[in-house]
Parts: sequence; structure tokens; C-alpha cells
Amino acid sequence: MGAIKQTFFISHGSPTLSIDESLAARRFLQGFRETVFSQRPKGILVISAHWDTSEPSVNVIHGCHNTIHDFYGFPRPMYELKYPAPGAPELAKKVKELLKGSGFNYVYEDKKRGLDHGAWVPLMLMYPEADIPVCQLSVQSSQNGTYHYQMGRALASLKNEGYLIVGSGSATHNLRSLHESSSIDSWALQFDTWLKDALLSGRYDDIMHYEEKAPHAKTAHPWPEHFYPLHVAMGAAGEKSKAELIHHSWSLSSLSYASYKFDATD
Repeated sequence: MGAIKQTFFISHGSPTLSIDESLAARRFLQGFRETVFSQRPKGILVISAHWDTSEPSVNVIHGCHNTIHDFYGFPRPMYELKYPAPGAPELAKKVKELLKGSGFNYVYEDKKRGLDHGAWVPLMLMYPEADIPVCQLSVQSSQNGTYHYQMGRALASLKNEGYLIVGSGSATHNLRSLHESSSIDSWALQFDTWLKDALLSGRYDDIMHYEEKAPHAKTAHPWPEHFYPLHVAMGAAGEKSKAELIHHSWSLSSLSYASYKFDATD
């Protein structure tokens, strides 16, 4: 298990990704190891949009994770899915030490929390064997993009130890706008295109200040928690990293499944 040069941002979209065979994003994640990243990591750190706390928190799990079904009104089979990946207490300890060493003074441990669907839904498709240790790190929606980018910078050295860092959120996330349509809402397309252009051209500072820089920013993300995992993955790759769009698809008129790889060059 050598050093890892990449970090990833995965748009996990709807929880139905766990069962809906028609979604292109599901097929993309199922082929992740064959087409995107074949290296087996020592452990996986997931920054999930579905764990939002006032201060950074890591889950310190000895044994296997519980599967949190943190969604409502979906088909019954989804609530029967389990992803009993082993916890990664050693990784959690490293995350806490790195954050505290970089000025994040309060980092909390949660010894009971399992994996929310922002973590287990993509992971069950990427690594269905559930045999790689996993640790989750929370986001802080009360903070901003620069804060989360700096969080990622603090964690960058984990890659050298063979840990995979995955931000799990959504390129666009306005649940009130979702509807069945054959076309994409113009605001979503404009924001998604801006995001792609900014990332691929290395305009990371624009991403950190997306509220002022991006078109329709508040419509694309009425609340920021689904966007901040991108900032952490971007920061963990490094200032000179290169972004690559590794998947792009849409559902429900405005939900982008755009996912990105960041290749570290420093």
C-alpha cells in the first residue's frame, strides 16, 4: 500500500443511487476501481455532507460500522442495505492530530456514529466487499469554503501513508427544485459549467469564494454542506493539483452527479 497521489470528490446525489440500476452515476461508481483508481488504499477517509457539526468531528469505531439510514420515504429495500466496513480508529487519531496541529483547536471524537448514506452509498458501489477500514470526518456549514480547503490542506499528508481521501457531496443540491424533465434547469447547467471550468483551469480561489464568483450559487446550494466536501478534497490534493472531471450525468432536472479527481503535483 504505497502513497496515493489522488483525492476525489463524488457527487452522491439521491439515496436511490443505492438501488436504481438506471442511474449512470451508479454504473460509474461500480466501475471505479477498473476505470479510475485501481490502487487499494490502507483506509478511506470520507468527508460526508450528511455529518454537519459545529466543530470538526471524527468517528472512532472499533469493530464494524453501523449503517445509518438517514433518509425518509424511500423504497423499503433501501432500509435493509448494510455496509459493515471496519472502523479506522488509527486513521481517526491521525486526522485529529493533523487538524489540531494546523490550528483546528477543537476536534471531537464520536465513538458511536456509524456511516451515513453520504459515505456508505458510494462506498458500497466502489468497494462492495466492505473490507477497507473507513473513517468519517464532519463538515461545518457555519464556516466557509476557505476553512474547508484549509482543512484539506491539513490532511494532505495522509495520502503519503496510503489513505484515500474522498469528499462526498453534490455538485448541485437544491432539493426543492427537483422534478421529472427531459431538460436541465438553466441555473443548474450554468453553475455546473462554471464549476467545471473553474476546477479544470485551476481557479481554486474562485471555488473557495463561489458565493460571489459562481452564477446562481445560492440556488445551486441553498445550504453549503453538500459543496464543502469538494473544498476538503481539493485542499488535500495540494495547491498545484490538477482537477479532472471523471463522471458527469444528471437526474431530476437539476441534480448533477459531476465527480472530480484531483492529482497532486506537490
